[in-house]
Amino acid sequence: MPRPDKVAKVDEVRQDLTGAAATLLTHYRGLTVPQMAELRVKLREANAEMRIVKNTLSKRAAADAGIDGLQDLLVGPTGLVFCAEDPVGPAKAIKAFQKDHPELLFRGGYLDGEVLDEQQALGLADLDSREDLLSKLAGLMEGALSGTARLLQAATEKQARLMQALVDDGGVEAKGFTPTGAAAPAVEEAPAGTEPEAADTATADEAPAAATTEPAAGETPAAEAPAEAAATDDAAPDDDQA
Repeated sequence: MPRPDKVAKVDEVRQDLTGAAATLLTHYRGLTVPQMAELRVKLREANAEMRIVKNTLSKRAAADAGIDGLQDLLVGPTGLVFCAEDPVGPAKAIKAFQKDHPELLFRGGYLDGEVLDEQQALGLADLDSREDLLSKLAGLMEGALSGTARLLQAATEKQARLMQALVDDGGVEAKGFTPTGAAAPAVEEAPAGTEPEAADTATADEAPAAATTEPAAGETPAAEAPAEAAATDDAAPDDDQA
């Protein structure tokens, strides 16, 4: 009957295998305890954790997780490196540590439901990390936006220079343009020596008549006063003759 502590350890490794973004397998034979402690620090800085588990328990955990092919890589002193997010960073940390400690070797890995061999796991260290890819993407987007802004600015400056050239050459109106750039409406002038239209003459003739006012009731119009005076003068001799 399996011991409870071993059962708990198997279940813990199984959860780590299924919950991690990736798992890298290393062979650490020949490394001292201080060197192993230094490697753990480097891996934690890369957002990963290295755990030493007996191969028998790791194989049982892989079987419980439904991972086929990982058991063949669990030979010798194996360190399981569980990557929280990006496996590229931890792979780079292991490869950098190998330069001074060639005893450390890649054994393989597990990523996206696929078991990786030694060369595939080592190849992760040559890829761009997630941060590098995001940085490159941000640089591309910034370059595209800067290029668009420069094009818009150049177009605006070109239009401003064109308008200024029109002003300096005699004014925008002199070139037949309004300040908004639309063509100014042409003003038709009457030929010299022509008389105004009949409608205009009639309007001018009717203006005085409209200003004339009728006399008030009981008043004698000024134009009729001389006629009445003349009639009175003519009647005077008739009275003397009588």
